[in-house]
Amino acid sequence: MLSSFCIKTNNKQILDYLKNEFENTNLQELYMSINKFKNFRNIILHYKSEKIQSFYMVLSQTIAKSIMKFYELKLTKKILISNYFYFSDIDRKTILDSCIELLEESMEEKQYRQEIIYSALYDYIINNKYIVIDGFVNFRLRKYIKTLDEIVDIAVDKFVVEREYNEFISLLRLYINSKEAIEPVVHLIYHDQESVLLNKQKQILDTSSDVFDAKYLSDISFSSNDYALNALLSLLPGKIYVHLIDGEEDEFVNTLKLIFENRIYICRDCAICNLYKIQKYGANKAKTE
Repeated sequence: MLSSFCIKTNNKQILDYLKNEFENTNLQELYMSINKFKNFRNIILHYKSEKIQSFYMVLSQTIAKSIMKFYELKLTKKILISNYFYFSDIDRKTILDSCIELLEESMEEKQYRQEIIYSALYDYIINNKYIVIDGFVNFRLRKYIKTLDEIVDIAVDKFVVEREYNEFISLLRLYINSKEAIEPVVHLIYHDQESVLLNKQKQILDTSSDVFDAKYLSDISFSSNDYALNALLSLLPGKIYVHLIDGEEDEFVNTLKLIFENRIYICRDCAICNLYKIQKYGANKAKTE
């Protein structure tokens, strides 16, 4: 039994890729020729076997991989330019970089997108004798393009949030630099993503909303430490010693460093650090007994 299929494209990279893939396939009794006709370069495949389903599967898998490799980024750029034309070129470049990270982030998601293409190709190939790759991508991969559209939307949302975050940080930094310090020194004890503030005399400061108006808090969440940040912005300390009991700098600590800049001093090993480490160790020990 002889089955034949023709793949049409004028993209030399795709042509070379497909040629190499078909030359190295494990499918037996597969014969290939390449011809240039009027409008397209053509890869013509002849398969001499009864296992026609295997031929369809190899065709679908190989063309699907080529579409992922040569069209995915181009389609993503097209969606970004079409849907978000009002962003500047620089902003779109930043968003595109984020899209690329999202596209490469999860092997499972990449496999899912390839499965969408494979399924559409298989349904098409079993009912047709040739395929124009450009036309197939543009008109028969709506579900796949929708997934790329969703990825672009995620990248845009991330960009907008980060831009608002940076603008908020800049405003707070400008405010701080325009004011004189009210408290000379404040100690911030930080562990398990919770904050405790101490004044210069090592007395605990109440950071609740009843004490400090929450006028500096934004809609952007900085974790459970919003009120500690609000208190610091009210007190405007000349120096802020951040005692990292767990030793790690997370998003909240990095935010403090961005806002207060050279007023921040990170500490991991002092009398205050050691006191809270002892308290933490004692509490953890009590839980296990």
